[in-house]
Amino acid sequence: MADPAARRCCCLGWDFSTQQVKVVAVDADLNVFYENSVHFDRDIPEFGTQGGVHVHKDGLTVTSPVLMWVQALDMLLERMKASGFDFSQIVALSGAGQQHGSIYWKGGASRTLASLSPDLLLHQQLQDCFSISDSPVWMDSSTTAQCRQLEATMGGAQALSHLTGSRAYERFTGNQIAKIYQQNPEAYSQTERISLVSSFSASLFLGSYSPIDYSDGSGMNLLQIHDKVWSQPCLNACAPHLEEKLGRPVPSCAVVGAISAYYVQRYGFHPGCKVVAFTGDNPASLAGMQLDEGDIAVSLGTSDTLFLWLREPKPSLEGHIFCNPVDPQHYMALLCFKNGSLMRERIRDESASCSWGEFSKALRTTEMGNSGNLGFYFDVMEITPEIMGRHRFNSESHEVSAFPRDVEVRALIEGQFMAKRIHAEGLGYRVMPKTKILATGGASHNRDILQVLADVFGAPVYVTDTANSACVGSAYRAFHGLEAGADVPFAEVVKFTPHPKLAATPAPGAAQVYEALLPQYAKLEQRIWSKTRGAPE
Repeated sequence: MADPAARRCCCLGWDFSTQQVKVVAVDADLNVFYENSVHFDRDIPEFGTQGGVHVHKDGLTVTSPVLMWVQALDMLLERMKASGFDFSQIVALSGAGQQHGSIYWKGGASRTLASLSPDLLLHQQLQDCFSISDSPVWMDSSTTAQCRQLEATMGGAQALSHLTGSRAYERFTGNQIAKIYQQNPEAYSQTERISLVSSFSASLFLGSYSPIDYSDGSGMNLLQIHDKVWSQPCLNACAPHLEEKLGRPVPSCAVVGAISAYYVQRYGFHPGCKVVAFTGDNPASLAGMQLDEGDIAVSLGTSDTLFLWLREPKPSLEGHIFCNPVDPQHYMALLCFKNGSLMRERIRDESASCSWGEFSKALRTTEMGNSGNLGFYFDVMEITPEIMGRHRFNSESHEVSAFPRDVEVRALIEGQFMAKRIHAEGLGYRVMPKTKILATGGASHNRDILQVLADVFGAPVYVTDTANSACVGSAYRAFHGLEAGADVPFAEVVKFTPHPKLAATPAPGAAQVYEALLPQYAKLEQRIWSKTRGAPE
């Protein structure tokens, strides 16, 4: 490890994710100089998780043991201590948690948290602190009835989305709380505080209950995203006395307190080490990728995910609007597309002889706009929008049964990226002159795919390594939290970090081609959607 003397002003970034707890240490020059992780299935097998969770017999209920997360933190800190890590150099820490999961602290737990003994590990002292021992997590989809109840109470899905940034989703915390109140009222009544995974993790470091931050709080169907206060009608629809159990939310860059004496005495942290509000893993990733106003991050994986920085959001029935984790005046949006890399691989196998080289060649040898041929490829039910099947249209918008192989390849890639732009704009996004697109995930290694992305959006595409984006973003946010009292922009704090690499710029004439094609694609998508529902076009 590097000489600790050269590391005098450092921050820790934590990530309590689905399968592991991870930590990075970042120095004053924003270089990562330490990282470590505890993998739940491998390192703490006694909890019997698979992929960090327990899937229940109904196939819908998915939970994780709360004490597993606590024990993982113990293990990480003990490893760091054994390696000679100098905790006294840490001036601040922050972290991320898997979004939507909820933790239920039992009455009296706050006293235990405040009086931890440095002679014992955390998990030995917190065993009796939770009224629900297995926390519902983001993979849970058992709350459909509660979702429908909430939407009905709030005047419909669009009304709820306008208020909270999303329609009712099964994994969102308000609906999970409603289910626990309805099915286990005794445990609910014994609960003195409800935390998200993020604020729960922060509470472990504070030795007291950490507030929920605005950004992660936006993933609950409970927070009014414009006013940044809890919605009383939403709270009342979910459970009684909920506001007092949640506490008041805070800005994501807020310093929520100094580190607990437990960590000073057991590990040698400096007593002045600050804890900056923890947030969700997706918001933390936005910070780690250093998105700025007008930027987009496109994760091209099994599912394709879009991260957007928005100034004036337009919540709809698809996607999610969250408060922005690094600028309290702005917002971020998430859009997920299920038919991602598996769909690309299938068309590669069918139309490019199972070769990425042939696939790329098809993109290079066909013209932008594909001579007006448009395709929709959804082998699994898509989320954005809810359509299934393959649909191909020629330049006259007549449906056809097949395309030539090279046309098929371009129709797939152009269609995927046109859909992303159309649905991003539906949430209020607009491409700006300074817009940059950050591409991550498997397909970001294919320059010909990235060229189509640049052409469709009319913006340069950069590639970036985001393996630790939530963790590193949390360390960046810790530095920002120390500065934010002086209203320093996040971009100022991270301006000397490594810049992503330019991969593609829009080809001449791309703007004209896609300005003509995008409305046509949107119209055909609407036609398919209406037809699958038997609705009039």
